[in-house]
Amino acid sequence: MALMKNQTHISHFILLGLFNHTPLHLLLFSIIMVMFLVALSGNGLMILLINTDSRLHSPMYFFLSWLSVMDLMLISTIVPRMAIDYLLGHGSISFTGCGLQILFFLTLLGDECFLLAFMAYDRYVAISNPLRYAVVMSRRVCWLMEIDHFFCDIPAVLKLACADTSIYEALIYVCCILMLLLPFSVISVSYLLIFVTVLRMHSAEGRKKAFATCSSHMAVISLFYGAALITYMRPQTYHSSKQDKVVSAFYTMITPMLNPLIYSLRNKEVAGALKKLLGRCPCGGGQ
Repeated sequence: MALMKNQTHISHFILLGLFNHTPLHLLLFSIIMVMFLVALSGNGLMILLINTDSRLHSPMYFFLSWLSVMDLMLISTIVPRMAIDYLLGHGSISFTGCGLQILFFLTLLGDECFLLAFMAYDRYVAISNPLRYAVVMSRRVCWLMEIDHFFCDIPAVLKLACADTSIYEALIYVCCILMLLLPFSVISVSYLLIFVTVLRMHSAEGRKKAFATCSSHMAVISLFYGAALITYMRPQTYHSSKQDKVVSAFYTMITPMLNPLIYSLRNKEVAGALKKLLGRCPCGGGQ
């Protein structure tokens, strides 16, 4: 990311982009666009299945549908603008536009952090206290819980500042504690309690089922939090433009694409809902 200014004020940022116009980077750009289309179709399909199949009208799938909504919004905030800039051969964004992109991005990022924490708590209640699950995780409770670079991101923008940015870096750390570490603590405690509950189970089949129902969520958490913590919890002096681009691409493009695949491939209920939607199997006997 570079800076374009006149003698009085900053008017625009120039986005240097993720790729150059070389055959290899053109191939990588094509792969990114395929990933974007897969993320759009995968998350859109998850939302459709969860809202149309009554078997998926449970708190776990309620949260999963909102995760898909946030992933759709997150990837749509970043990729289309990046693609237009690459195809035009140059990219610039107004100071106001950059601020708005940061606002939308951080809002979605923070919402997804808390949503993953709610999903971990949901799994804890389902496994540790199944008899009270419907009461604790009622629909009302679920609604109350809902709360050099290729796009404008805070670490990249701070590098352009000529003044001391230590105060802003300190504010970023405070925000990260609230938006990343606090939800991550809830997730860690929830899974610690789940692990203790599973160890107390006498049935091997029960333990296997408990681990299976949590494995998809743990995979999503690892992908999302790993990249986010690397980006926002490191001191500014340890940031490099090339590394920040790769890590940011991971949780803004790759993770939204993988989330619906992780949940659908390992979930028989989602697979059954898809088959029902496509008309490949008759309706379930209980319906």
